[in-house]
Amino acid sequence: MRHSRLSLLVCLLMIFILPGWAQKGESYGALLTPQVRSDKLSAPEHLRAYVVDGKLRLSLRDAVVLTLENNSFVRIQETGIEFSKFSLLAAHAPFDPLVTGSYNGTNSTFPPQTTIGGTGVTLASKSITRTGLVNYSETFETGTTFQAGLSSIRNSFNNTVLNSVGILDPYINSTLNLQFTQPLLRNGWLFANRAPLMIARRNLQQSQANFAAEVNNNILQAVQQYWAVVEAQGNLDVARSSVDAAQATYKRDKRALELGALPPLDIYRSESQVASRRVEVIQSEYAVKQAEDQLRMTIGADQDPYFEALDLVLTEKAEPEGELRTVDAGTALQVALTKRPELDAVRAALANDETGIRLAHNHLLPELDLLGLYSSNGLGGTQFNSASQRITSSSINQLFGFNYPTYEAQLSLSLPIKNRAARAEMGTALVSRRNDLYNERQTREQIMLDVKNAIHQLEQAKLSIVASKEALDLSNKTMAAEQRKYELGSSTIFLVLEAQTEVAAAQQTLLQAEVGYQIAVAGVDRATGELLEPYHVQIAELTH
Repeated sequence: MRHSRLSLLVCLLMIFILPGWAQKGESYGALLTPQVRSDKLSAPEHLRAYVVDGKLRLSLRDAVVLTLENNSFVRIQETGIEFSKFSLLAAHAPFDPLVTGSYNGTNSTFPPQTTIGGTGVTLASKSITRTGLVNYSETFETGTTFQAGLSSIRNSFNNTVLNSVGILDPYINSTLNLQFTQPLLRNGWLFANRAPLMIARRNLQQSQANFAAEVNNNILQAVQQYWAVVEAQGNLDVARSSVDAAQATYKRDKRALELGALPPLDIYRSESQVASRRVEVIQSEYAVKQAEDQLRMTIGADQDPYFEALDLVLTEKAEPEGELRTVDAGTALQVALTKRPELDAVRAALANDETGIRLAHNHLLPELDLLGLYSSNGLGGTQFNSASQRITSSSINQLFGFNYPTYEAQLSLSLPIKNRAARAEMGTALVSRRNDLYNERQTREQIMLDVKNAIHQLEQAKLSIVASKEALDLSNKTMAAEQRKYELGSSTIFLVLEAQTEVAAAQQTLLQAEVGYQIAVAGVDRATGELLEPYHVQIAELTH
């Protein structure tokens, strides 16, 4: 009988405690990355690899990679994922084992209740009590709560009357309790208890999808700023070429004036053009500085004075290579509905809504709990027999001998009359689902509009390039013709200078169209979600 009870105890321990050790969850150590642990921000990464001949040499891809690695705004958005990770860790809290212990000591003195042997002498009684308790409790994903407790109470008296009749003094009473509680309806079984974990994991997925959507926008912004620098530098080159042309015309007119072939008042027109075009050069130079400073901040070069002082050399050319890109609207829309991370975030929210509704249904159920208890008792201590001989016994031996067991089983039922809190929870879950359904529809509509607008911008950019090239070609021919007629004396300096201005404007218009085309291509990739694909490794490193 003793062996069978010991086997029962071992089985109970294996059934309830060992699964608790085997429960897996996201650990604090794994989630607490060195970056999160540090109280300082790291220096910008990998910029030194792009320094060539004392200048920061960047391709478009280099600029995007540096943006993902060093941009402060991207890093701020990344912390949203870190918050979600630790919220997921907190969702494991109900399943954390708990060990409690206590020790209590009490000394009491009581008034005398009798005399000794008719002598008229009375003695006060004293009691010394020591209590120790250790308890282990854990809740499992099935909703089962398991408790194991070991308690021991030691009492001693100095009462000679009690000692004389063979009562244990001191005596020790030890108890081992094993108890489980299993909800059968509300909060019972796997789903009701795993639901908060499921919701927390989807919240993490939603945070990752939202971060990917923001990174999609950040990459497009980095692309736009890169091409803004290219355009600003190109405009500066055009302005300088225009000044050189005006300067050459002025020198020629000045020589003609010295030879008497030009009226004295006509020299002011070419001279004023040189001055006004110098103003354009100055404005273009500061436009380049502003665009470069913006790009430096985007890639994190402004975080280090050494890299901030370096000149930027951008290797990409505005002129498109090969054939201009053509996009089928239907295909692009299908790709966008598959790859845009915003839809992943909405799907995760809808899945959480369904989980919330199921959980609210569970909370509407009555509480029906099954309780089981096994207890083993032991009593030991010291006593004197009739021959005044000391006899000692152990409570622990009796306790683990399992000869004095207690068994208990209980089934409790609680029926809520109105249960307004659970009904409110259900209503909130239903409203949340409806809200997210509208969000999904709105997100799809916005994605469709994004794709259409991006394709329109691409088509506009392509037509603008063709028209701008034609306009530049005609402007060059016009300038050559006016220059030739001026040399032959059949045109005026005004028409020559005007033709030079038209050429410069046509060059800037073509540059703007080419840059617009490059940005439009990136806009199409952003609208379809394909802008993220070349950079998934960098994004994964950010969200590890």
